[in-house]
Parts: sequence; C-alpha cells; structure tokens
Amino acid sequence: MKKIVSLLFLTVLISVNLNAQMSGAKIGSFDNFCDIGAPEIPGTANFGEPSQVYYLSGSGSNIWFGMDSFSFLTRKMNGDFILQTRVRFIGEGHELHRKSGLMIRKSTASNSPVVACTVHGDGLTSLQYRVAPGDTMKEIKFTIKGPDVLQLEKKGNTYTMSVAHFGEVYQSEKIENLDLGADLLAGLFVCSHNNKFSEAVEFRNSRVFNTVPDDMVQYKSYLGSLLEVMDITTGQRQVLASAAGSWQAPNWTPDGKTLIYNTSGKLYNFDLNTRESTVLNTDFVNKNNNDHVLTFDGKQMGLSSSADENKGQSVVYTVPVTGGIPKKITTNSPSYFHGWSPDSQFLVFTGERNGDFDIYKISKDGGKEIRLTEAKGLDDGCEFSPDGKYIYFCSTRTGNMQVWRMDPDGKNQTQLTFDGMNNWFPHVSPDNKWLVFITFSKEVPANQHPFYKRVYLRIMPVNGGEIRTIAYLYGGQGTINVPSWSPDSKKIAFVSNGNF
Repeated sequence: MKKIVSLLFLTVLISVNLNAQMSGAKIGSFDNFCDIGAPEIPGTANFGEPSQVYYLSGSGSNIWFGMDSFSFLTRKMNGDFILQTRVRFIGEGHELHRKSGLMIRKSTASNSPVVACTVHGDGLTSLQYRVAPGDTMKEIKFTIKGPDVLQLEKKGNTYTMSVAHFGEVYQSEKIENLDLGADLLAGLFVCSHNNKFSEAVEFRNSRVFNTVPDDMVQYKSYLGSLLEVMDITTGQRQVLASAAGSWQAPNWTPDGKTLIYNTSGKLYNFDLNTRESTVLNTDFVNKNNNDHVLTFDGKQMGLSSSADENKGQSVVYTVPVTGGIPKKITTNSPSYFHGWSPDSQFLVFTGERNGDFDIYKISKDGGKEIRLTEAKGLDDGCEFSPDGKYIYFCSTRTGNMQVWRMDPDGKNQTQLTFDGMNNWFPHVSPDNKWLVFITFSKEVPANQHPFYKRVYLRIMPVNGGEIRTIAYLYGGQGTINVPSWSPDSKKIAFVSNGNF
C-alpha cells in the first residue's frame, strides 16, 4: 500500500508545474513549510500552476495530547483573518486517524497553543484546540462526516470552524475567549498518525486573508480584490489577477476573450490571454457603478452611472462595447441597469419611484418607462432569459430576498426559491439551463447586499428545483452583480475580497 500511495502522489506532482518544496521557501501564497515535532519522514509541499493546487505529504505521530508531530505549510498572520480550502486525501492511507485541514498556531513549538479544523481519514471532523503550552488538546466534534470544504476564522479571541460537503451550506462550531496572541502561524497541515508512513493530501481553492476591520466605513475604504473564474461543475477556482482596491462585477464577453469590470468609477477590459487591463472609454460618464451589462450579441453595453446632471443619482446609459460617447436612456432617477432583451431592443432596470423600488422596461432609444412590478418591498436584479420568454429577478415581497421570474410584460410573477437566506442577482446561463446567484445569510437585512460578508454562490435549474452551493466566498457587493457566465456555460467569473 505504501508504494501505491507514493507512486500515486508522485504521478500527481509530475502532472503539474510546481514550485519550491523545501523547508523555508515561499510556496504559493504561503511563507514557509516545516515539520513540527520532528516526524520521522520529512514532509514535502508543492504548488501547481495553472491549477493553483497545493500538495502536501508528511508523517508525524499525532496532533493531540500535549504535543504535536506533523507537517505544516504556514503564513504569518495578524489581526482578524480567514483560512479556506477544499481538501482531499490521496490514496487509501494506512491509518483511520490520518488527519489534515486548517490550523492556527502560536509558534512552531510542538506544544504550542493551537486551533485546528481537522478532518480524519475515517471522516471524523472536529474543532481541536490547546489553550496553553503543553495542555492536553480539547475538541468539539461535528456530526458531519468527511467534509471537503473547510473554513477557519479568527475574529478577536473567537475562532469559528465551518465545514461542508461541496454543494451544501456550512455547518459551524466556535470557541470563544481563546487568546493566542498576535504574530500567529496559519495554514494547511497533514499528519499520518503513524511515523512509519507518509500520507498525501491535495488542497484546492486555498485562501488566507485578513477580513474587514470593525471601524471600516463601506464605500469610504475598501479591502483588496481577487478576479476569479470557476468551473461550475467541479467548483475549481482560478485567480486571474488581484488588486489592493475594489474591483467589481466582471462581465464575460460573448467571444470569450475578455472580462469587463469596474473600479473607481471606470470600466476596464481584462484580456484573458495577456492578463492585462485597459480602460474602456465611456467619455464624460465616469462615475460608473457595478451595473454594466452587454447585449446578447456583445455589440453594446448598458451601464449605470451617478450623473451630475441628476444630482449625483444613478441613471442608465448605453455605449458601444468598444467605447465611445454614452447615450442617456432614463430621465428618471435613481435607475440601476440590469439587463437587455435578446433582440437588443429593450433594457430592464430597477428604479426607485415614490420611495418604492420596482422593475421597469424601456426602449433602447429611451422614452416612456414601463413598470413591470408593483409589489411592496424591493424588486431588483432583473435579467432576460436568452430565449426572451422570461425576466428573472429577486424580490423581498415575501420576507427574505428570493429569486422570482415573470413574463416580459410583467405577468405571471412566480417565486423560485423559498429558503431562509437572502438570494440576490439571478443570472441565466447562455444555454438557458441554469441560474447562478449570490446568497447572503439571514443575518444580513433582506434589502441589503453589502461588501465583505461570508456568502455563497449557488446554482439551480432555470425552472426551479434543487439548489447547490458552488463557491464559498468572502465578498458580497460587487462579487457577481452582473451576468458573468462564460459563453459555453461552463464557467463563471466573479470577485472575492480580503487583504491577501
């Protein structure tokens, strides 16, 4: 068995482009790889490109009692932060209690205070912690067995572990009043539970980032941004670019070559081949927000911008996708653009009129706006299906924000989601089979979609049905406000946040 596992791990490593694996070298987003407690078989750590997958191997006797012995890929962290990953053991293994997961330690000492999000080879899942050096480890066991999606968050002296089987929502446990101090080590670990053998683990979608400070004022200060794409079937994510400021709402152009996003009031083209950004000229319209959508043929773009002529309130414009002088479409404000009809003849948008937010339709030439919804509450995020038969939108009319659809004339308004969370911005796949949307927890007010929250990206059939989670993010406002499907309906683009 040992030879089979070793050969399998070697095969995986040979199949990707890897960077350094020796102790003390930077690997991917992590500062250092080391063995804790002198395991008999030295561990290894590798990072693959372009997959952005980490591979760890290691032995070690245990992570338990008063001291630990294992292999650890680490990064120095301060303040409040989150670790995320998706984990998979490679091979059948030798011990039921081989273990892997996420860890935060005070130091590299084998008896260090520690908090660990731990998954065992037999599926046992627990939040483990040691309060003081040399103390016996304690744990909180989960009822879930063998989750592959893991998150460990530090917020002051509170540590929260969240886990799920990919496709499901998190189950969480936390410990409070645990002071590990500052200058912590955070990262990925593997322990074979038997010093005679080495075990191998794969980590995908791994992130370590600082979260928003309590005193940050939204729309005044911003965290960093990652521009990502994801395979909707496997959930595999790839970071394309990063920025210290707020990038928001990528559109995927119909030719599959470009993503269009907004930042600091301007629109940018991101070339998927060169990974370079260039300004998309919108002339005097230079206070653009994250409501920008292309026509189905990719020739025109509708956008919302805070116009000086409307006392700084948002109005809707159109502009050629190559850039140019925008044409003003709406006269009433505020108006927030969301979608085109498939024939490019009409735009749909959310407008606040007399203190109520509803969905409106208007000709590409402007003129009279047509009100499509009249329910009390917030109706938002409207978008045509590719066949033109429906407009999908979200509404708070039944309490939480939920996904709805209606006919293009506003008739037959039908609710599609019914859970206790808040589901925003449904986007229809180009093949007209799926809806992807962003989900906020019930703790976030139903009529708000703020920055810097723990959110899900979820998917469901266009006619309603089973909902699956496909991404576990720190984000919210600007993550996926606009249609961001790839032309082949296999991937989506989005923005996640944090100081990375």
